Amino acid sequence: MESGLDLTAWRGLLRTGMWAAWAGVAMVVIQMTIYVFWPPPETAEGYFDLLVKHPLLGMLSLDLLYVVSNLLAFLVYLALTVVLWRVSRSGVTIAMALSAIGIAAYMSAPRAVEMLTLAHSYADAGPAERVALLATGDGMLAGWMGTAFDIYYVLNGIALVVFVVLMFRSSIFSRATARWGVVAAILMTVPTNVGVVGLIFAISSLVPWVVLSVLLAGRLRALSALEPVEPLGSSA
Repeated sequence: MESGLDLTAWRGLLRTGMWAAWAGVAMVVIQMTIYVFWPPPETAEGYFDLLVKHPLLGMLSLDLLYVVSNLLAFLVYLALTVVLWRVSRSGVTIAMALSAIGIAAYMSAPRAVEMLTLAHSYADAGPAERVALLATGDGMLAGWMGTAFDIYYVLNGIALVVFVVLMFRSSIFSRATARWGVVAAILMTVPTNVGVVGLIFAISSLVPWVVLSVLLAGRLRALSALEPVEPLGSSA
């Protein structure tokens, strides 16, 4: 183990990170299935109609599961912070700080509940009121993929880069794990709201991210199963 680091005191967090990584993979599969078989509407009116007829599907189309995915990724990053602490305390602190700020910014972006409320108001409104509600809905959608979303995307991309660099400097993670992290980080540099290019990058990043998550889950599982490091000079 690197620099005599004893991770047994953090076994609970390591296992939490492991299960969070696996759950994150499941979230990707579910989200992509929903996206392929039930593509999201392109207009506020389309979302209103979907939210009234199929509320759960409508809220999932508004990235409700992505909130869960980000919380799971944060737990994985927490586990990485413990594992990579001895590699660079400054590095992991900066990475976690950027990730925390980015995810906090993202949590202010989704508009699933607000859009559901507007959808029901729209369904019961008259023609004049509907015009105003559609304008409000358009504003909600713009805010959803606006500044907060871009801040989240950029900061979490930088955080992942820092973690990957530390993985290369560590003997704990394999080079293959770090390389998959590099690919995922590169493909995550362009936010999904940057037109077709952003969408292509986002979809392409899912493959390396899933592979990285699987490799991290396996390594965190192995680390959580390690026996305590005995103090020097101790006898059996």
